[in-house]
Amino acid sequence: MYSTLISTSELQELLQSGAPCMVFDCSFDLGQPDAGIQMFEASHLPGAVYANLNIDLSAKGDRLRTGAESGGRHPLPSRENFANWLGQIGFGNNMQAVVYDRQGASYCGRLWWLLKWLGHERVAVLDGGLQAWQASGGAVVPGPNQTLSQTVFSISEPLVALVSAETVLGNLGKTNQTVIDARAAPRFRGEVEPLDPIAGHIPGALNRPFTNNLTAEGFFKSKDVLRHEFEELLGARRPENTVHHCGSGVTAIPNILAMAIAGLGNTALFAGSWSEWCSDPKRPVAQG
Repeated sequence: MYSTLISTSELQELLQSGAPCMVFDCSFDLGQPDAGIQMFEASHLPGAVYANLNIDLSAKGDRLRTGAESGGRHPLPSRENFANWLGQIGFGNNMQAVVYDRQGASYCGRLWWLLKWLGHERVAVLDGGLQAWQASGGAVVPGPNQTLSQTVFSISEPLVALVSAETVLGNLGKTNQTVIDARAAPRFRGEVEPLDPIAGHIPGALNRPFTNNLTAEGFFKSKDVLRHEFEELLGARRPENTVHHCGSGVTAIPNILAMAIAGLGNTALFAGSWSEWCSDPKRPVAQG
């Protein structure tokens, strides 16, 4: 069972073993929402299923719109609606899920987290993404998304923690909460804001751009390096009190994954993130 990362060689062995497995391509482009499916149709791992951030992995999509579990630009679908989608595409509780993208794990972490939220332990991010797969000699194929036999996916107790804007607000300044913001430093400081109406960050938040988790080659840093970097960032703060956010709850997840790789536990996600936080003028905003 793989529950955080899987290497290209491990994935090759897994696929050759015949063990129940589904590979998901989560490639996406925030600026060009149609680009993800175009990338997928041009080349993807054999047998991979495409998961669209806007349509399949958030309550923005018509199929998952009802019962959103968070605010923000990419609201979480309800657990029931997301489980129904998994069943529709043929993903079952006995399967290992492997998720990847070609954007430095910017988007595939969302599916990794959603499956954990539904209680599914067997889900891993392909370390290095599509680029590493191809560099290791892995095959890719063109073509449309395939249609698979439907099944029923059963929901279990969440394996990850979700917190609301109200919870974050209520714990501001308290020792039982440390907020980590995964956005780039200029956005965190409020110098630029390309997507949301207000620039800045949640008062007291620490900044850890999600890209800091990767090496120059696009792989996650080692367990020891990640642990050292997060412990240096947190200082005397307790890792288990960490709440992660970003712009819309998507790129915060590589920080959650990195802390899990580092052995620092399962930390929480504020899924609505900055896009939800700044939508209410009563919530405080800090800059600098």
